[in-house]
Amino acid sequence: MCRSIKTLRPPTTPEVTDEDIRAAALQYVRKVSGFRAPAAHNRQVFDHAVDAVAAATQELLDSLQIRGSAARRPTPS
Repeated sequence: MCRSIKTLRPPTTPEVTDEDIRAAALQYVRKVSGFRAPAAHNRQVFDHAVDAVAAATQELLDSLQIRGSAARRPTPS
């Protein structure tokens, strides 16, 4: 499905920005919905879906335990 979404977990991508996460979420929602840019009447639900996917992605990345990278990865506060 979303072949061009890049891997965001360490060590594949050591520095992941909010923009990286948002871009991946946007691409996913575009693929699933079939809309590159939704019509005005779908904009709110589309944006909400992007926000929800971005939040879930951030939670996933924060929760992953990557072997051998504990010393390099700061603990969430």
